[in-house]
Amino acid sequence: MSPDLLPCIETETAPDPRASVIWLHGLGADGNDFVPIVPELRFPGSLPVRFIFPHAPVRPVTINNGFRMRAWYDISAADLNNRADIAGVQQSARQVAALIEREKQRGTLPTRIVLAGFSQGGAIALYAGLRYPERLAGIIALSTYLVAADGLAAEASEANRGTPIFMGHGMADPVVRFEWGEASRQALVAAGHSVEWHTYRMEHSVCIEEINAVSAWLQRVLASAS
Repeated sequence: MSPDLLPCIETETAPDPRASVIWLHGLGADGNDFVPIVPELRFPGSLPVRFIFPHAPVRPVTINNGFRMRAWYDISAADLNNRADIAGVQQSARQVAALIEREKQRGTLPTRIVLAGFSQGGAIALYAGLRYPERLAGIIALSTYLVAADGLAAEASEANRGTPIFMGHGMADPVVRFEWGEASRQALVAAGHSVEWHTYRMEHSVCIEEINAVSAWLQRVLASAS
């Protein structure tokens, strides 16, 4: 693997994948975290997909007393508006863009690539996906929030203004509060983005109902992608 690319775990649902999903883990986890979700998505053999699970860089996280862990960006405050280290967010967005470029080199069109993420990873999926200069198939943002919402109108890529977005959130989430997710959804809709919003009776996690909804959404989006 190129030294410029993040290390990743890859798995394919069937031979000769024609689409790719780049899935970003949450704070303190690594790429292994969501690998078990792939068989639960129950993709048909007629829709072969490559799943890519990158490992975030290890960095100190201020809100965790500077402890070094895998993180897509530093978090310095508990409130929504001041949580994210924008320089770190931008660096991670560039690293995600590099993974998209590799998929393009493998022959996968951007219109058949989905960015997905949970918590911190979901924040990067939204930030990177909405700013990516070529149209993507879709964005999945689970238990997360919109970073730099005030800059979205000026920074969003025209190519991805109509890209479908799946957002899911637990109504009892104590980590990324439900109202943060709801406010993020409202900001995206107000900016003209298409959001499919799902809520679940859970905390900061995923549940089988959400996995089933993600599966149906992914299969619909990728089946219709050109």
